[in-house]
Amino acid sequence: MAIPLLEITPTTQNQRVAGYEVPDEDDPTLYRLNPNSSESDVNEIIWAAYRQIFSEQLILKSHRQVSLESLLRNRSISLREFIRGLGKSEVYRNMVAETNSNYRLVDITFKRFLGRASYNKDEQISWSIVIATKGLHGFIDAIVDSEEYLQNFGDDLVPYQRRRFNERPFNLVNPRYSDYWRTRLIQLEGRSYYQVKLYGTGEPDKQVARRAIPSNFLEMARSIVTPQVNYQRYKDRAINQARRSEIPDMTRQGTTVKPAVSRTEVALPYRYIPSDPKV
Repeated sequence: MAIPLLEITPTTQNQRVAGYEVPDEDDPTLYRLNPNSSESDVNEIIWAAYRQIFSEQLILKSHRQVSLESLLRNRSISLREFIRGLGKSEVYRNMVAETNSNYRLVDITFKRFLGRASYNKDEQISWSIVIATKGLHGFIDAIVDSEEYLQNFGDDLVPYQRRRFNERPFNLVNPRYSDYWRTRLIQLEGRSYYQVKLYGTGEPDKQVARRAIPSNFLEMARSIVTPQVNYQRYKDRAINQARRSEIPDMTRQGTTVKPAVSRTEVALPYRYIPSDPKV
């Protein structure tokens, strides 16, 4: 027997309140598939679906779902089934599901499939139970088949962010940048925290593992007391030392400096010439 969804008391959010808005450049573009859609229209719809579900502004070739695209172009499946297939793909599992906790997976999936954020923590807990019991595929089916999805997007409309005022678009939020992901990827001596093992025993080394926990490392870093340098004291000491030092007298007053090199007598080569020649 499947566990029923827990009752949720949603908090009021702007997408739940009907209001009048003046159209502007922030309004989302609606991509709707109909029997008269041309080939170029279908290409734009597929690209919009990739941007919304995979959060890719430039679609990678390795992430494309060629079989799903072919079925959609031939009208063998509806646009809602195409969105369902993107959520069940290995790309979505690797990019979103495996890089987040179940709570954040609920919030990100709601933003991309339902066009809204999760109301509160109770809703995240309720839907995380669905992930734990039915897996990722069952979770995607429950969202795509929900009444909220059908009322807002139906079978022929790409999901979009239903209302946005100051926040950035949901599809630009990278799921990997969170505390959960950074904790999983923290490295210690070439190994992650979840791979720290005693050599040959397979049991975790508690002392080494504790040093790999980010909170413990931050506490250790804060406990380090760096020596304080008093630059004013060093400046005053240098000035006083310069004032006390005696400069030697380098003047030459009252002294006669004798040449260090004496004059040498030079003999002329013609010694027979008299000194006083007579003419």
